[in-house]
Amino acid sequence: MTTHDDQMNFFNVMSKKIKKDVECYAFGGNAMIFYGYKDDTKYIDLVFETEEDRKEFIRVIELEGFNQTGLIDIYTPEKLKDPYKPLMYKSGFVRLDLFLKQIFKALLSPKMKEDLFAIHDFKNGHRLRVKVLRKEHLVMLKAVTDRQNDFDDIRTIIEKEKYFDWQYFIDEVLWQYEQGNEWIVLDTEKMLRELKKYVFVEQKYLDQLYKVH
Repeated sequence: MTTHDDQMNFFNVMSKKIKKDVECYAFGGNAMIFYGYKDDTKYIDLVFETEEDRKEFIRVIELEGFNQTGLIDIYTPEKLKDPYKPLMYKSGFVRLDLFLKQIFKALLSPKMKEDLFAIHDFKNGHRLRVKVLRKEHLVMLKAVTDRQNDFDDIRTIIEKEKYFDWQYFIDEVLWQYEQGNEWIVLDTEKMLRELKKYVFVEQKYLDQLYKVH
């Protein structure tokens, strides 16, 4: 398991060994640790905007003992066919899912890039910049990845968060849909129907999704 301190140490080590500045976005269990939603995680989800940044990150994690592994049994068959599926690396109980430019069909939208929760810079030579996505984007992307424990993480965020901007969340889903990502509406509908068994979600938000298909 990776704790907050483990994660900070990991990124510090990475910053010592990278040979160029690298930037990425955090959106999985590792992002939840930055918020304080959970104390530890087995999974670190990162998305890179350039192939060069991801390649340099992979070069260093391989030096640190991580090995590439397959995606079968982690993602649905439909997602395994997606050209934007991640490269996955493991070391012990820690798994890295490394995406490039997109999280499956979900784009890094302008709001994702602008409305960040936090930016963490690790500089021991070259700079590793880790940008933590806003909570509404975390929930949306966990609906997209739909792995074991992703729904539990969504529940944790919603139940612990005093203010979750549902309209902001729906607007982002609809923006993704307008860019051609029809799956995201279906993924979000499925998640919200399940979530309503545990927490109150106003029907008007689901209705906005129903209108587009």
